[in-house]
Amino acid sequence: MARDQWGTKAGFLLAAIGSAVGLGNIWRFPYVCASNGGGAFLFPYFFAIITAGIPILILEFTIGQKFRGGAPAALGCMNKKWEWLGWFQAVVAFFIATYYAVIVAWSISYIGFSAKQAWGVDTESFFFEKYLNVSDGPLQLGGIQLQILIPFLAVWLLGYIILSKGIKNGIEKANKIIIPLLLFLTGVIVVRGLTLPGALDGLNYLFTPDWGSIWKPEVWVAAYGQIFFSLSIGFAIMITYASYLPKKTDLVNSAFITAFSNHGFELFVALGIFGVLGYMAGVQGVDVAEVSKAGVGLAFVVFPAAISALPALKGTVGAVFFITLVFAGFTSFISIIEAYITGVIDKFNIPRQKALNIFVGISFVVSFIFVTGAGLYVLDILDYFINNFGIVLGGILEVILVGWFFDLEGLRTHANRYSNFAIGKWWNYMIKFVTPLVLGFMFVQNLVQNFIEPYGGYSFGSLLIIGWGAFVLCFVFAFVFYNMKGDSSVMLQPSKEEVSK
Repeated sequence: MARDQWGTKAGFLLAAIGSAVGLGNIWRFPYVCASNGGGAFLFPYFFAIITAGIPILILEFTIGQKFRGGAPAALGCMNKKWEWLGWFQAVVAFFIATYYAVIVAWSISYIGFSAKQAWGVDTESFFFEKYLNVSDGPLQLGGIQLQILIPFLAVWLLGYIILSKGIKNGIEKANKIIIPLLLFLTGVIVVRGLTLPGALDGLNYLFTPDWGSIWKPEVWVAAYGQIFFSLSIGFAIMITYASYLPKKTDLVNSAFITAFSNHGFELFVALGIFGVLGYMAGVQGVDVAEVSKAGVGLAFVVFPAAISALPALKGTVGAVFFITLVFAGFTSFISIIEAYITGVIDKFNIPRQKALNIFVGISFVVSFIFVTGAGLYVLDILDYFINNFGIVLGGILEVILVGWFFDLEGLRTHANRYSNFAIGKWWNYMIKFVTPLVLGFMFVQNLVQNFIEPYGGYSFGSLLIIGWGAFVLCFVFAFVFYNMKGDSSVMLQPSKEEVSK
């Protein structure tokens, strides 16, 4: 069957940026920056962009566009034995999709709550007890929470409809609408945040440099971690999106545009977030550090409290903030699903609609666990293990295999062929040496830390079943799909002559 393509280069870039710009840009980056040296953190941050983020993005764009397949097919074309790694990355994407949907659903609910600040004075109790109705632990499900169910169903339905329309008429069109709106709404938040009394205190906390932090290894690890997690690299998405590009595409320039658009958004939205937090700290008479948090705590506990403390336009600012979360989360959500759906279509050469019906259906059923009373606990554990072990390991293996056991120079030549400016030999050294060393250090450090101190204070049994269990399942399902018989016309390796082109 004919392979779908992006309608325009701009459509591809908006989709790639939409995938990269996700929930982590809004609630993770500002906190990571502020707690790792503030302004001084920006030096290792930008260094990491140049030495890891952009090199891997160029690598994945080149692999996907050259070999015309999702991660399993593309890596399998490079070496048949590497197909399993593509499936490993695709299964990682599957797990992320199952819990990403419910976070978008929470954001939809909070758009409605913003109108009259339904969360009341105690935003923490409202979120955890009234809205999520959390159970006593991750192994006690506590039943389906009906108040989450309707927005949850809406997220999956809309995602299914968009993906059913394909690359050009579905994903591309959706991103052409959502990304400009996302940028506009983010601008509203930034303007409002910067015009509040006390905003300067928030920005001082965010950007005041602690130059001593530059020499701390954990700060550099945090910088590389932020770059790696926020660019959607290492878990099949960018290879998949690039596989739908035409042959004559400027890959290098596309990677630079995608990376700097994503990281520019991170810095931009941080201005608004910490402007509001600076105002909130002033109202409460505390330091900004006391009100700043990362993750769901920032989005659904701290920011609602900050919205309630605003002098005016509370409902409007609240609605805009949570619509921004919905848009940022949703564009990433559909890209994550596309990563493993494309792998299935390539392997078995089945119609897109059939692949969606089966595998979106499976994802949808599995994701119901996150609508239960234990959902937040399971999400927290799964997100930590999939990000710190699944994505990082997938990235490490990718750069080692491609950098050391494939014609990396040939890939560089291919990337430069239609690009406005060429990447030099420095790219080879980044892929072969710098990136695997840094990611390897991150992986080992996280592994050792988890043996010393179990994550999040959870019981060993919970972490073993949910966290390590999901990590092991990534390998199990990867080898299951790798060993299944597919359509040989799709999964056959190209000739040596084709690889060298």
